[in-house]
Amino acid sequence: MAGLFDLKGKVAVVTGARKGLGFGMAEGLAEAGADVVGVGPIAMPELEKSVTSLGRKFLFAEADLTTQDKVSAIVEETVKKLGGLDILVNNAGIIRRADMLDFTEKDWDDVLNINLKTVFFLSQAAARQMRTQGRGGKIVSVASMLSFQGGIRVPSYTSSKSAVMGLTKLMANELAQFNIQVNAIAPGYMATDNTEALQKDPARSKEILGRIPASRWGTPDDLKGAVVFLSSKASDYVTGHTLAVDGGWLSR
Repeated sequence: MAGLFDLKGKVAVVTGARKGLGFGMAEGLAEAGADVVGVGPIAMPELEKSVTSLGRKFLFAEADLTTQDKVSAIVEETVKKLGGLDILVNNAGIIRRADMLDFTEKDWDDVLNINLKTVFFLSQAAARQMRTQGRGGKIVSVASMLSFQGGIRVPSYTSSKSAVMGLTKLMANELAQFNIQVNAIAPGYMATDNTEALQKDPARSKEILGRIPASRWGTPDDLKGAVVFLSSKASDYVTGHTLAVDGGWLSR
């Protein structure tokens, strides 16, 4: 059974891996045996230390994911330096908060560019490489509770994360013929920079925690099992699915 979750010999690309959920998932993949490529605009020495201390290889791919300029280069550098690409985790994302009536076009475009447009074109580039390799692959995107719900004051974020869930299904349908499984993880309310404002708001924090059966904010470590499952042979017959890791939030 342990072999189903073994990622030795696999190469995983994780966007937005410098901290938070991306760091936790990248670390979890390395703990399962994968070599890791961390993608983002700033170096990731802490992640590199963690990955290499596990005996795995680490590559930092510098890229500003608000545009798609570096998409091809990320895949090419990964293949050149680590020998292939088996797993893509689309984690990088941003959020902007404002009332719907006051929301700006810039805040709309900034969020959709990184949360959706880059997710699609990086997945496309990765899938092309996986098809060429002929050994299948795994694409895991990070969705949200707001893939299922509307939320408030985050119109572009809700739109992008709802679209990620739909795009996951589309890609799963088209890529199954190449033995590429495409799924998403929908984290619940996690203690990250994106939720800092909510955590610091006593009323909102109390309201949120009161609805979570687990009675706590999630942590990056809570996503390790989910991302390893969706990146391993254990999930070979799972595709097009969005897995909520939410402490029970959606069950209320």
